[in-house]
Amino acid sequence: MALEINPGDIVTLKKKHPCGGYDWQVVRVGADIGIKCTTCERRVLLPRSVFERRVKGFVKRGEEGSVGQD
Repeated sequence: MALEINPGDIVTLKKKHPCGGYDWQVVRVGADIGIKCTTCERRVLLPRSVFERRVKGFVKRGEEGSVGQD
């Protein structure tokens, strides 16, 4: 079953980013998921299947149906 992912969600991934941050903000949703590190603001694009495997949990849920903001 697929995760319900919305722009604005803040998720924790299983492995930390090289900058030391674990939390990421979802900025794009589609076949690929665009995420931005909340520590260094680096942007990464991951295939949805890879993203769903790496998510450990949600820190904060964004607005459903909202448009991604920078």
